Amino acid sequence: MRWNLEWVRTFKAIYETGTLSAAAQELFISQPGVSLHLNSLEAYTGYKLFDRSARKMVPTEKGKILYNCILEPLNRMEVAEQHFHKRAQEERTTISVGMCFETFQYTLEEHIATLPFNLIIKFGEYPQMQQDLDNGLLDLIITPQKGNQPNLEYNAFSKERLVLIAGCDTNTEEIEKLLSNGKVKEAGNLLKQLLWYSTAADMEHLKNFWLTHFKQHPDFSPNYIVPNISSIVRCLSNGSGVAVVPDFLCADAIQTKKIKVVWEGATPLENTLYFGTRKKTMYAEEITQLQELLKEKWEV
Repeated sequence: MRWNLEWVRTFKAIYETGTLSAAAQELFISQPGVSLHLNSLEAYTGYKLFDRSARKMVPTEKGKILYNCILEPLNRMEVAEQHFHKRAQEERTTISVGMCFETFQYTLEEHIATLPFNLIIKFGEYPQMQQDLDNGLLDLIITPQKGNQPNLEYNAFSKERLVLIAGCDTNTEEIEKLLSNGKVKEAGNLLKQLLWYSTAADMEHLKNFWLTHFKQHPDFSPNYIVPNISSIVRCLSNGSGVAVVPDFLCADAIQTKKIKVVWEGATPLENTLYFGTRKKTMYAEEITQLQELLKEKWEV
């Protein structure tokens, strides 16, 4: 096992700035990310490299020795990096973005080839996306959940409405009549008898919809668990069954009458969508370009 070069760069920044927060600003990463790099380097070397205090990071004797060892070669490497970067005028910036699979398909997939920078898309759970953003592994996330990390900021840009949809071959006439007459409980009993679709990652949609509109936890399990919401829409298109999904992900299928909206609820259930970014970033221009592209897509 070898040490990570980023650990050494972070160590040098802490040594020269004197604090974790100043090192984080210099490196354009979060303070937890700086701490993670330092802890990893200390674990690798087996030595305590700084005495920590509230105001300043004071290097230990081992820390001073390490700094003197790495200073000259690291400076040479940085000079070489700048030299070759100047020659690589066409080098492209790389932006890492976290979002759900369906959001990528709906918003960015068709525009990938037009972007003037490299793009890495990561799918996953929202709490992990927030952690990766805070640690500098992601530059932008799209999330319905706001975290509490002090180095991150969240800006609302759109909403998604959870709707009950059905395949066009699904007989929902009696259910819709009961709902229009306010007989929600009776309609719920009939809905439970239908074939339900869901995804493993989005069971929360069904649970929240049922709790909000039927005032109880759903006491049934979906019949089919498929990979993603796009799969649900394709399975229901011109077929039979029901599901609860965000409206923007099935808008095209509704417009072409492949599926239909059965119910939005007496008061529709909506989630606010946020752009999550670090407060300090060196990729502000690229992130703004992505945000404008995404907002345009949602407004269509």
